[in-house]
Amino acid sequence: MKIIAIEEHFLTNAVRDAWSASSSAERDGGLGLHLGEIEDRLDDLSDARIRLMEASGVDMQVLSLTTPALHNLDPRQSVDLAVRTNDLIAATVTRRPDRFEGFATLPTPSPRDGARELERAVVRLGLKGVLLCGRTREKNIDHPDFLPIFEAAASLDVPLFIHPQIPQQPVREIYYSGFNEQVDLAFATFGLGWHYESGIQFLRLILAGVFDRFPDLQIILGHWGEVILFYTERLSALNRVAKLQRSVVDYMRHNLYVTPSGMFSESYLQRSIEVVGVDRILFSTDYPYQYRPERGARSFLEEATLSDESKQRIAHLNWERLSAQAGLPRTVLGGTE
Repeated sequence: MKIIAIEEHFLTNAVRDAWSASSSAERDGGLGLHLGEIEDRLDDLSDARIRLMEASGVDMQVLSLTTPALHNLDPRQSVDLAVRTNDLIAATVTRRPDRFEGFATLPTPSPRDGARELERAVVRLGLKGVLLCGRTREKNIDHPDFLPIFEAAASLDVPLFIHPQIPQQPVREIYYSGFNEQVDLAFATFGLGWHYESGIQFLRLILAGVFDRFPDLQIILGHWGEVILFYTERLSALNRVAKLQRSVVDYMRHNLYVTPSGMFSESYLQRSIEVVGVDRILFSTDYPYQYRPERGARSFLEEATLSDESKQRIAHLNWERLSAQAGLPRTVLGGTE
């Protein structure tokens, strides 16, 4: 069974240096999570990474720049770093196309440049979609400034992965503080804050009418849908007040894919199938933040209470279908390639 893991991260020295040089107000509070063994693994795009993939039972990774990507940088700086980062991803894929694919990194502080870079990354470099980290500074993902990025993604027929980013400092101070530095950081990131933050960004796209404007736009959420799949009954109540063209659950079933991000839970898997269906579940390990040697990633799928056909869909077929159109000749911004 071929296994393609689609939420697998890396980091470059250039991006790390840009984060460090940014003002304290713009610096992501979760940067301390990228240290030690995690840091070493993020930096590596060599055969050492492939050996660790094999040890966990993963055949291919879809590479993406880790959070917060370029979202909080100076606009001009973000454009240069996006180009350099996407060129690196493309070179890595070219070197080992049997092992790697890639999500584009966008300069979201400059959305029109982001749309142009998305077109270049997909059409010229062959990348398969985009990874976004929700907000760009104080602007949520549904802000009108980001419309060019959604237009480009819809035109190019590529998915957008909404990845967690730490909540803004005022939110952290109100909801995720008061213990100690280590606990506060964990609470605001992998403990809970990351996941509420990402799920809310997807819901904002629904409420802002983005899927009504781009009905075929596809979003990916990690961590089994970032909480929202477990609150469909409450979220459905939004239908009465938001005057949406479709129900909230219908948007989930037609515009959303979910992936485990290394949270290998049979009950979460079954809930996700209940809400979005087996054809909308992808596979991921959230490397290197989650890593399970001794074929731990593969074992989860092999032991799941699913038919062999369903296992194959989650393992690779769903992603191959979703990403199949990326980079093919089509009508794109500025004309037909």
